[in-house]
Amino acid sequence: MMNRRRFITVIAAACAGPTLARATPLRWQGRAMGAEVSLDLYGARPEALASARATIDRMERIFSLYDPHSELSRINVSGGGALSPEMAEVLDLSAKINAATGGRFDPTVQPVFAALLAGEDPPWHTVGWDKVSLSDKILELGTGQALTLNGIAQGYVTDRVRTVLAAHGLTRALVAIGEHAALGGPFRLGLADPEHGQIGTRTLTDGAIATSSPGAMRLGQGFHILSPKNTDVPLWSTVSVEASSAAVADALSTALCLAPLKTVRDVARTFAARVTLVDAAGDVVTVG
Repeated sequence: MMNRRRFITVIAAACAGPTLARATPLRWQGRAMGAEVSLDLYGARPEALASARATIDRMERIFSLYDPHSELSRINVSGGGALSPEMAEVLDLSAKINAATGGRFDPTVQPVFAALLAGEDPPWHTVGWDKVSLSDKILELGTGQALTLNGIAQGYVTDRVRTVLAAHGLTRALVAIGEHAALGGPFRLGLADPEHGQIGTRTLTDGAIATSSPGAMRLGQGFHILSPKNTDVPLWSTVSVEASSAAVADALSTALCLAPLKTVRDVARTFAARVTLVDAAGDVVTVG
């Protein structure tokens, strides 16, 4: 799986004082949801890590676009059907973010994305959240539609793992599944742009951060972050979003790459988010 959009690095595992600085976390690294995964757990027993890994495995069986037996794959083949509680929650949030961003976040771009990867003419007529019917945990896709949740599911899984760790009594952990979410903290992370290098640092305490850079991967002559309306082009070289939820940060960092500054301000206010924007010249604007 190609690394599509990630330009966050952990500068220090933690920066909360001498006691924490000397602490050695229980660390696990692997791959899941098409991303590199790392878990840094402070004061954790092995069963906490086992529960976190089991949660990741279960979420992959729901949201993976690349597992032919996942719930998402079943939905795309059958055109809809009954939804698990987790899938229903993610699609409900997708609908809210679609509305708040003026349609710039739209999981129905999957057929277009697949066609561009294959070098084929993209079926833009299939794109549109307004063609999707979702009620009472039953989904019905429009003709020719399929979903990708790559712009929100990694964040959702990150949130779920953080919740599981808290249930095991942990008060300090850093979860990175494409996006970063902190339990306790503070944790210091560096933000980087593919063209301009490191642009700053952010400190997380009980929060989440996600970063998207359209230039991180190309689809032919275009960008991998697609305009659902086939009209917008990315306005920002990098967008980083801090929010209480990694799922929200994940989806907004994708959609706001296509949004003008006024829309960014409105969305940041709606979701109580802090948004860092890097333009083509490397200038940085922070909103929220």
